[in-house]
Amino acid sequence: MFYHVKDLQFNARVSRPDPRFANILLEQFGGENGELAAAMQYFTQAFGAKMPHPDKYDMLMDIATEEFSHLEIVGATIQMLLKGVNGEMKYAADSEEIMQVMEGSEKRESIIHAALTANPHFPVLSTGGPRLANSQGIPWCGSYIHSNGDLTVDLRSNLASESRAKLVYEHLMKFTDDPYVKETLSFLMTREVAHYKMFEAALATIEPNFPPAVLQADPRFTQQYFNLSNGNNFRGPWNEGQMPGMGKEWEYIEDPIDHIKDTQGLSTQPEDMDDEIEEAKKLDIENSEVKSNEVIDSEPEGTAQWSDYDESEKED
Repeated sequence: MFYHVKDLQFNARVSRPDPRFANILLEQFGGENGELAAAMQYFTQAFGAKMPHPDKYDMLMDIATEEFSHLEIVGATIQMLLKGVNGEMKYAADSEEIMQVMEGSEKRESIIHAALTANPHFPVLSTGGPRLANSQGIPWCGSYIHSNGDLTVDLRSNLASESRAKLVYEHLMKFTDDPYVKETLSFLMTREVAHYKMFEAALATIEPNFPPAVLQADPRFTQQYFNLSNGNNFRGPWNEGQMPGMGKEWEYIEDPIDHIKDTQGLSTQPEDMDDEIEEAKKLDIENSEVKSNEVIDSEPEGTAQWSDYDESEKED
């Protein structure tokens, strides 16, 4: 159940109209890294987490709801940035008025001209209000959402989503000199960082959480680094020394072509890895049982009921 409080989470303010930036800010209203995308991603992910991970369900719903509140902040800011534009756009008594606006012959009309030239879809289709589209007028799309049904995968997707959104806000701040708008953008950017750390902490409480999902990686193919480019061949912790958390050493394949030929397409291995392969198969079975029972054991018998209402508070 949602309950709308009409006060914004953050005191969003605008010092003066700026239709061009209003259009750019649409990116965080209806864009692929925007607030609606984040809200719907965490909202949909929460359903699969409800039974096996009720604590993560609570977190995902809380963050999703906050993202909806951020969507409201972005929409309100866009509307304030269009102050003076909306009324003029709704004046349709004489079609010549619009033509005069496009000429930009007066200061008042130049504001509307800026709105029209930035993205014609913006003022023409909505007469100046925020639309579920990005700054180029491309409609919001459900394909922006990453919800895979495995919480360890979903939380990693969320870390990437928060990182991208933080970067977008960082870039947006370069395109406005309004101190009030910058305050709002800084708040929204900072909350992306806070959410990132929440998801990171939540992922750390799930064991096992690597590799993502259920099945183990094939031990024959985990540690090879294939040198597939010419020129400066850089070495670092991603291709030399010990693999992070794996207890294995990276194997640097200097000449991948010869290596593929020598191993007949990686079908033969120089070392006997039978024990590691059997261990991986054993873990596959164990993890499958753990993940399956995690869900089965959390599902109620008989009638399914999503919420636990307090029967004592019901009236006779």
